[in-house]
Amino acid sequence: MDRRLTPARSDLAASFLKDRVSAERYVDPVDHRCILPSAAIRRDASATAGMDDQVLYGEDFAVLEEREGWCWGFSRADGYVGWVEAGALSGETLKADHKITALRTYLFPEPNFKKPPIALLNLNARFAAGVVEGRFVEARGAGWVTTEHTAPLTEFAGDFVAVAEAHLGAPYLWGGKESLGLDCSGLVQMALMAAGIDVPRDADQQEAALKEMWDDVTADVERVRGDIVFWSGHVGILTDSEHLLHANAFTMDVTLEPFAEAERRIREAENPVRTIVRLPR
Repeated sequence: MDRRLTPARSDLAASFLKDRVSAERYVDPVDHRCILPSAAIRRDASATAGMDDQVLYGEDFAVLEEREGWCWGFSRADGYVGWVEAGALSGETLKADHKITALRTYLFPEPNFKKPPIALLNLNARFAAGVVEGRFVEARGAGWVTTEHTAPLTEFAGDFVAVAEAHLGAPYLWGGKESLGLDCSGLVQMALMAAGIDVPRDADQQEAALKEMWDDVTADVERVRGDIVFWSGHVGILTDSEHLLHANAFTMDVTLEPFAEAERRIREAENPVRTIVRLPR
């Protein structure tokens, strides 16, 4: 089983894995809500450990163990397993029904944009909506956000490529999935999520999932806007037949460049294109 998606260790595992893995004890996961704009999911219980993923504001992290200020469990958003600082999570349950649709927006203490903001929320952050006052909607238990930057969870962006394009210039960050820093698969995951399409976190997982969902057009000569291109360990989105948008460690940001140039550079590093998938039109 994929360790990234399997909440199991030799000493502890999620109770729903009892018939599949061997562990000293099994625990029922308890959902905790992320109360920071984002929180790192790390490989170990240390602030210096590598970050593999993030939990965004309002997303749930299923906790199996808490130890010395850290919680071990998995993200309900994409199943990723790891450690999150306990201070980023709350056991208070508020069922989210709205989300942030802007690249990022401020959370205010009052329905007044002249007040000092509390935090900066990212695209796809979610919250439980309360009352509406003028141009502001209450994010229950947190503050207020402008209605222009929010929508019910049931409403989706019409063009995931446009969502991805809005991230142009955002810095590259391994394991990130927010506009303040994200990696190649984080960009794809967030753009598709905004359009109502849930995919796994990492590029290889996304490749496998999308090949089942969409058309494999790797052998086709034609290239169109919205084609998603996979290499081993990398993924990008075509904005038209000739240009690739991708978060990458070569430019250290989300960049738009000729697909032919990017393909040649990556291929010369002994990494040819592996799969291209296309949303059915």
